[in-house]
Amino acid sequence: MPFEFKRLGIPEVILITPRVFNDERGFFKELYKVSDFSSFGIRKIFIQDNLSFSKYGVLRGLHYQSEPKAQGKLVSCLKGIVFDVAVDIRRGSPTYGKWVGIELSAKNHQMLYIPPGFAHGFVVLSNEALVLYKCTQEYAPEAGAGIIWNDPAISIRWPIQNPLLSPRDKKWPTLNEANNNFVYQG
Repeated sequence: MPFEFKRLGIPEVILITPRVFNDERGFFKELYKVSDFSSFGIRKIFIQDNLSFSKYGVLRGLHYQSEPKAQGKLVSCLKGIVFDVAVDIRRGSPTYGKWVGIELSAKNHQMLYIPPGFAHGFVVLSNEALVLYKCTQEYAPEAGAGIIWNDPAISIRWPIQNPLLSPRDKKWPTLNEANNNFVYQG
């Protein structure tokens, strides 16, 4: 299997390391293979790819789409380094309000699978970063929502103190104030 799958502190969030074939020409790797992902239990089909370019210190997040347009995401960093975060926002979940974060980079080739029911964000740690995320639902602006990046109840340990934020990302509510419709299914 060309991928190694590892469950993180929140078991639904999965760190994926692809097998990388290096030689004098460069490298080759598979980013996604439905049979391997399905064998591990990731059976969602990705239907939209997004690519973001950001500069050092930019923080994008914490974003999610509400049901029935909720998105799962497969996140990878194609250039640079980001600290990528998933927050469990499923009411009734044993890990509700908890977060996991991992450094993704062009060098480590790792990817993060974040299922529906989680808020997602990242901050750029290099001069520039290209982040690719495959999504299980198309973008639906009417379902788009978010949680403030520095919610004290979540206490994410971001590696940057004063990130650059969009006007929208500065105004998200806290998790307790957010009106999300995710419920843990156990």
